[in-house]
Amino acid sequence: MLLVRESLLNNNLLPLVLQPAVDGLGLTQWTRSNLQLIKERLAKSGAILFRGFNLITVEMFEEFMTVIAGDLLDYSYRSTPRTQVSGKIYSSTEYPAHQTIPLHNEMSYTRQWPMVLGFFCVEPAAEGGETPIADSRKVFHRIGSEIRERFSQKMVRYVRNYGDALDLPWQDVFQTQNREEVEEFCRQAGIEFEWKDDARLRTSQLCQAVATHPVTGEQVWFNQAHLFHVSSLDREVRESLLAAAGDQPPRNAFYGDGSEIGESDLEEIRDAYRGARKIVVGMGELYDGEW
Repeated sequence: MLLVRESLLNNNLLPLVLQPAVDGLGLTQWTRSNLQLIKERLAKSGAILFRGFNLITVEMFEEFMTVIAGDLLDYSYRSTPRTQVSGKIYSSTEYPAHQTIPLHNEMSYTRQWPMVLGFFCVEPAAEGGETPIADSRKVFHRIGSEIRERFSQKMVRYVRNYGDALDLPWQDVFQTQNREEVEEFCRQAGIEFEWKDDARLRTSQLCQAVATHPVTGEQVWFNQAHLFHVSSLDREVRESLLAAAGDQPPRNAFYGDGSEIGESDLEEIRDAYRGARKIVVGMGELYDGEW
């Protein structure tokens, strides 16, 4: 008997939709018996939307994700405010509802990232509930070859300044009050650091701009330069921030050699994301294989 049906959402390859063909099918149990199938489908489509399964608690979701991905990662070296819900399951970024976050690859501002990213909807939105996702393979090909080559060669340097209540304090980012633990983390992660006056901290890390998927061999756009760069802020917010912080805003992105990234290049990258974006309405459970 066929236990799970496959379909496409709005005739798009991304995401592939899997739904139970029988009542009461447990997703985790089915996944244990069909893990290779799921991985093959994920590598091809880039994202799978599991809809209608008997998966109703955060604990069940964490068990499911562990079956899929093995040991889950901690949210270390944090970038945005989140709450630990259970174990290694965290809330999505806790920004005001009227704000949006540009599409990006999770944790690509570091050298360590999850190969699989899972979303679980505990309480569906009363209205709307749109979730944007994109295929980073297509984002890569939508960006001009000269820009891709420039980023590939130079890579991306992320510079962060912690303090003055302008962004997350370093105590939250590194999940410790101990400076020595921060320094050890930075050494292990290849992050340059410098302590400023009043216990302020400045970090700088050189990271990849493009990645090759270890399974499919495909090249993907894999960085957050367009998100970290100060040009991502509204003009009024940016001007106010720079007036307060001078040449040390809470976060910024440069080429790996420290040179400026042209705003026209960044805008083309943002256009590539917008052009590759797909919308999932009424998310339910969304399991997104980020590239």
